Amino acid sequence: MLDKKNLTMKNLFILNGAPYGDERTYNGLRLAGALAKREGNQVRVFLMGDAAIAAKGGQKVPEGFYNVQVMLGRVTRAAVDAVGVCGTCMDARGMKGDELMEGAHRGTLEELADWSEWADKVFVF
Repeated sequence: MLDKKNLTMKNLFILNGAPYGDERTYNGLRLAGALAKREGNQVRVFLMGDAAIAAKGGQKVPEGFYNVQVMLGRVTRAAVDAVGVCGTCMDARGMKGDELMEGAHRGTLEELADWSEWADKVFVF
């Protein structure tokens, strides 16, 4: 019989949608945050395309509106180096590394390939 208490499920979320105005990134982060809170789950998030902007620090949104930076923070608190941001996508959007929120780092496709091999499950939003 399997002892579920000692199992660790490795989950990778690849997000491509804009951080605001498109619910894909929002919903992906909701699920990633829910899994990150649960015992026995490791969660990593890789941001590509317009989702790269989700890791920009200092976001200010209207009161009562969700903040993807706060949502990503839940994942970074659960694991070190858990949020990678596509470097090519950052360059295309004029983002610099020092603009990234704490806990996020400039990533590469090689890192995404490594994370894909590491993961038991890959979720793409």
